[in-house]
Order: sequence, then structure tokens, then C-alpha cells
Amino acid sequence: MKLFPYILTVFALLQCSFLQAAENPFIGRFALTIPGGGAGWLGVEVIEGELKSSILWGGGSVVPTAATKTEGDTLTITRVQKSKQQEIVTETITAKLSGNVINCTTVKTKTDGKEFGKAEFSGNRIPPVPAAPDLTKVKYGEALSIFNGKDLAGWRLVDQSRDNGWSVEDGVLMNRITPGKHHGNLRTDAEFEDFNITLEVRTQTNSNSGVYLRGIYEIQIAETFGKPLDSHNMGALYSRITPSVAAEKPIGEWQSMSVTLVDRHVTVVLNNQTIIDNKPVLGCTGGAMTSEESKPGPIMLQGDHTNIDYRNVVLRPVVK
Repeated sequence: MKLFPYILTVFALLQCSFLQAAENPFIGRFALTIPGGGAGWLGVEVIEGELKSSILWGGGSVVPTAATKTEGDTLTITRVQKSKQQEIVTETITAKLSGNVINCTTVKTKTDGKEFGKAEFSGNRIPPVPAAPDLTKVKYGEALSIFNGKDLAGWRLVDQSRDNGWSVEDGVLMNRITPGKHHGNLRTDAEFEDFNITLEVRTQTNSNSGVYLRGIYEIQIAETFGKPLDSHNMGALYSRITPSVAAEKPIGEWQSMSVTLVDRHVTVVLNNQTIIDNKPVLGCTGGAMTSEESKPGPIMLQGDHTNIDYRNVVLRPVVK
């Protein structure tokens, strides 16, 4: 194979990608407030010369969209989904920029061509993630036992209209689900910025919970012992960062977890093994209380899914 023409082709493709990124104002990440007030996220980038996007719509995972294009000052994103009735639904999101604000309109179309669900929403461009901090130089304040081991003092349901499955017994913060009821997530009254939090957790059958840092970033808590590595497994930053090693213990065993959040970088140590090492966080995760990343927020424990146990929850705030 002749290398010179090949090198020229590769260079041309790279140059094209750089030009697209430089000329397209939509390249970047956006924190969204979606219709209904939920937290969302949009990422737009150039991959192998093509404009691509991925989106988070309230709950669930960050997922790729079906198509992404720009025409003039308008970004158009297409999502294709199945309805509860298994009907194919095409959603078209159009967006325009006003400085760092992105203003969007969404409309859905059924297979018969009928439109529905039209709504407007907006978001803000997310500033670039800072350089990874030197964690050896981070200073912490006094350790705070944010769970006192006796009762729910300092905690409350995020949504007071939900059923409360949380209780305390023998120093354990337990969530127990009753079929047919709508259980709530639990949050601290206090809010925090950057910190290290340590805790112990014990999974139950099919446990699916999470520890939300600032109410925004979910560290997954789940019964995934023996499963292949995945961004939805125990200790993952949900749907965003996959653990580097499977360190979870079998169901019913107490497991230790240490999570450090500094300058929008996260480190997770599960059962004395580092499974996420100072990795950048690119945006909120599914089920976040808000998509706003610049403000302090609470620790939130997901309680709307399954049974789970926590104990010895201690937080050390970063002193700047």
C-alpha cells in the first residue's frame, strides 16, 4: 500500500473534523431542563468527520441519537423510539443558540404522520471540565456523620408526596419497597460542593439504588456480583463511566465504598479497590435532581426502585 496518499487522506479527514468543530457553534455539552422540569443533557461532537449527538432525557442512560445535522443557525436532532404500545415514534428536536443558552423545540410523530407532544425547553452550555486535580494536595474539613445511626434526622424525601420506605434499625438505614406504592428518594437537608464520602452498603435481591453526589451524579448501587464490566454496575458513574475492575461482593455482604468528587472529577474505591480513578464527569446522570453542575447540592439515596441497606455514612468536605 502506498503510504503517502493514505497519510494525505487521513490528514484531510482530521482537518475536516477540526474545521467542523471550530465552525459549528453547537459542538459541546449542554445542561437541559426538559419539558416537565426534569434534568437532561445533550452532547454534540464530530466523530470521524460526522456530526453526532447523545442525549439524556430525565431518567435512564445517556444514549446516542438517530441523526444530527445543522442547517444555518439551527441544530436538528432525531430520536426514534417505541411507545408503550410498541408503535414507532420519531421525535424531532430543533435548537438555536443565543450566546450560551440553547433554546429547543421538540415534536413527536407517529407512523401515520400525526404530530403530538410539541413542547419548548432550554438549557445552558456546560463550561469545559477543569484539569484533573492532584488529589494528594486536596485538603478536607472535619468529618461529618451525615447519618446518625438512630433516625432520619437531617434527611427528608425529595418528593414529599411519595411513600416513605426509609427507616432505621440497629444503626442501618434501610429502604423497603411495598408493591403497588410509589416510594421516594431520600436526600440530606445539608448541601455540599466537593467532598469525599464513605459508606457501607448491603444489597438485597435485585437491588438497584444509587448515591447521588450533589443530587446530580449517580454512583450506581446494584446487585451485579459476577456480571461483566458495565457502566450500569456497582460503583459505576451511571451510564457514563465503567469501573475498571469488578470489585463488588456477593449479595448480603456489607461492602465499603469511598467516593471523591473534586473539580468535576470522580474517584471511586469499592471494597479497597480503585475502580474509577480521578475521571472527568461530563454531565448529570439519569434521575438527577437538576442538570445545574455549578452549585452545591445534597447527597441523595435512590429509594424508588428496590430494597437496600446503608450504614456508617461519613462526609468530609473539601476545604479550598
